[in-house]
Amino acid sequence: MHPDLHFQLSLTLIPNIGPVQTKILLQHYDVGDIFKAKKRELEKIEGIGNIRAESIKSFMDFSKADEEIAFIEKYRIRPLFITDKDYPKRLLNCYDSPTLLYYKGEANLNHSKIISIIGTRHNTEYGRQLTESLVEQLALQNVMIVSGLAYGIDAIAHKAAIKNDLLTIGVLAHGLDQVYPSQHTSLAKEMLRSGGLLTEFRSKSKPDKHNFPNRNRVVAGMSDATIVVETGIKGGSMITAELANNYNKDVFAFPGKVTDSRSAGCNYLIRNNKAVLLTDARELVELLNWDEAARPVGSRQKELFIDLSDEERLIISILREKKSVHIDEINFKSGLSSSSVAAAILNLELQNVVLSLPGKLYQIS
Repeated sequence: MHPDLHFQLSLTLIPNIGPVQTKILLQHYDVGDIFKAKKRELEKIEGIGNIRAESIKSFMDFSKADEEIAFIEKYRIRPLFITDKDYPKRLLNCYDSPTLLYYKGEANLNHSKIISIIGTRHNTEYGRQLTESLVEQLALQNVMIVSGLAYGIDAIAHKAAIKNDLLTIGVLAHGLDQVYPSQHTSLAKEMLRSGGLLTEFRSKSKPDKHNFPNRNRVVAGMSDATIVVETGIKGGSMITAELANNYNKDVFAFPGKVTDSRSAGCNYLIRNNKAVLLTDARELVELLNWDEAARPVGSRQKELFIDLSDEERLIISILREKKSVHIDEINFKSGLSSSSVAAAILNLELQNVVLSLPGKLYQIS
């Protein structure tokens, strides 16, 4: 166990100190030193202030951290603090990434290719077939499948991953001392051998309603892309898709009949440019450039970049940082005027170097 685990756990127990405040504090202190800092120092930190500083200094409930450590050790759970090397790196790009995760499993949470598959708990046969076919087609890509272990599309995605010898991670809205729904206990045990279970909630945490949006942000944040198979206009899948969009993640959705309420959410996402229309795995692989990733860089691509301007080279370097980048982020990171960025991007699009995506997002084509 990490020598700072006692303080790492205690930090998650302090009232008024969430993931955002934790990141701020860790910019100023090592985790153990947060508890030793003087109140007047803490309250001067932007984003902390008097009330949160008081919460830190008055915190005395360290025994709960010790209880959790005993649980972790007994059941061989891996705690992953936000600064740990095995913490899911994709989550670090999310402003509210969890301070501490609890993981039971052997799979690498920084697998080279990760997608989330989500959807309604009350799927149709159409939704089942789409999910199973998608996962089967992705088997050659060695993709890790992430979902929420719920009824319906989630469970179908997990089972399909196991059937096709793919790793699969179930993200939970409760502690690792239980499985919800209980009917998925056998599935969860299988997943421990074919991936794992992940949560930010301590043991004895119940699957309360307000935990699920927090769970959904992990599902969205730890993946390269989120695929919505079948969903109504309201519900957890729509929240997850919105979160993924907010994190500048790729979102895809399968279209459905306009008369089917269980596809209304997917159709809404596509119609409002919140998701890219998807019909099969080949399109997903192409749009995520996974087929290109396996190919050596040819001379044609090297020649392509010879005639680029300094502004265009700068934008290319920004786009290489992640799968897709919003225009506002390009403007901010480049330091160029918006008109210069627009002109450079247009030229890059005309040369088929850059691809424009819905939602003012851009990626290397």
